[in-house]
Amino acid sequence: MTWDQYYPRPQLRRDSFLPLNGGWTLNGRIIRLPWPPQAPLSAYGDVGDSLRYETAFTLPEGFLRPDHRLLLHFGAVDQVAEVFVNGVSVVRHEGGYLPFSADITDALNGGENALLVEAADTLSHEYPYGKQTKTPHGMWYTPVSGIWQPVWLEAAPARNAIRGLRITPDLKGIDLEIDSEAEGFTIVIAQVDGVISTTGRRVRIDLPDPHLWTPEDPWLYDLTVYTDTDKVNSYFALRTVSTAEINGHTHLLLNGEPVFLHGVLDQGYFADGLFLPKGPEEYERDVLRMKELGFNTLRKHIKIEPEAFYHACDRLGMLVLQDMVNSGGYDYLRDTALPNLGFKTRSDARCRDSAFRKAFFERHVKDTQAHLYDHPCVAGYTIFNEGWGQYDSDRIYRDCKGRDPSRFYIAASGWFAQEEGDAQSEHIYFRSEVLEARRPGKFLFLSECGGYTRQMRAHDMPGKKIYGYGEADSEEALMARIRELYDQMVLPSIPNGLCGCIYTQLSDVEGEINGLYTYDRGARKVPVEPMQAIREDIERTLAEETAGAGA
Repeated sequence: MTWDQYYPRPQLRRDSFLPLNGGWTLNGRIIRLPWPPQAPLSAYGDVGDSLRYETAFTLPEGFLRPDHRLLLHFGAVDQVAEVFVNGVSVVRHEGGYLPFSADITDALNGGENALLVEAADTLSHEYPYGKQTKTPHGMWYTPVSGIWQPVWLEAAPARNAIRGLRITPDLKGIDLEIDSEAEGFTIVIAQVDGVISTTGRRVRIDLPDPHLWTPEDPWLYDLTVYTDTDKVNSYFALRTVSTAEINGHTHLLLNGEPVFLHGVLDQGYFADGLFLPKGPEEYERDVLRMKELGFNTLRKHIKIEPEAFYHACDRLGMLVLQDMVNSGGYDYLRDTALPNLGFKTRSDARCRDSAFRKAFFERHVKDTQAHLYDHPCVAGYTIFNEGWGQYDSDRIYRDCKGRDPSRFYIAASGWFAQEEGDAQSEHIYFRSEVLEARRPGKFLFLSECGGYTRQMRAHDMPGKKIYGYGEADSEEALMARIRELYDQMVLPSIPNGLCGCIYTQLSDVEGEINGLYTYDRGARKVPVEPMQAIREDIERTLAEETAGAGA
């Protein structure tokens, strides 16, 4: 499937869809969208800080009816963008990782329409920027600029359109909120007999014989909502995330049952497309690759993906720990070297960064929560990672928890934790140790570890100095190191309350070659059966530790 064939917003689908990924120029040269110019798939190359995208479109006959409005959507544009239709500015957006749209009806001319996007990307640390750098090396990667997700059009009713859905599940049903000016709604759930009619924009729906969502059984309900003028298709799942005290330790629960987040770090980079793979099915393949190795969780590291990624996790049964995208400065000595030597305590009450940077970060956090709210795969969030841009983490944790208490939040991942947060998060490289739960009321979580390298030269990125956290020269050697890590640190820590472990990482990224797969996904570095044996040992140990507990 190509990006032109995939509907970019799977939880609010209309029949109206017109992709606009073809026919673009960037600064006067042809570029292939939706990939960023630095990606091989774009057939473009390096680009400066200023980007001028141009194309034209003519609407198919009948696409826009007189009683409808035309909406223009962008999946993401990095970092600042202003959009013009026929010379009229229709929207300005800042950030680089979240979707935005504009009603462009009044700017149309009835024939061929000129579309211009003026973008600027200076890699300003005032905005979220993740692992991007202008000098790629080690754990810093090639930057992306401008448009890096699909561009598309849809026609929506001018009156009583459905702007959004907010779905809050529990183990019996959902609370549904409908964002619309309509005075009446019809709701259909495909797997349930009957039709629900309501005049309220908030409705409680209890389901007969509720079928819960789990990684082993990712059951989704199909949902359709109607107004007198509009119809949207969506889906939802029944699942809860919570904590409880079991045998003297705080444990993480999925649907009221103890769960171990057996996961990998997933940075979402691809050799041919950088931030965006060749097609949406590549996300499905990554999920299936990790499930084949026994994992049930992906920690989406300092990047927000197109909804195709979360849709794949929803459908295939993969839990997601979503990182917020960092902004602000990074200092190797302060944020990495000293904490790895044991200096893991630091107040975050003082931060000299600009008021703009902090305000934008908090707005981006709020918008990220709203954007991903309906995806059942998203079990929790990381707010700050390893002190990077960290400030006022207790207050921001409270804000996040207040907006969405249905998920857990790691206020400070790895080190520099303050008072609040749902987890005691540890990052441990270069050694193994049995972990102890030291923070009452918080579940113990090993949120980064491993990172062992195995070089496979036929799949390496040319010209890159290799980087990782410990070498292995064969499949057997790498598997032995991973097995030792779980035997010496992870499994013995489960009786002490350990609720999850994130191994670094899903795939190599440029010169960082510590993936379970190569950067091009062309080779798996570890065998399946021993990895599945680790999963079985984790499940058995967790069951012994939590015997007698559950819903």
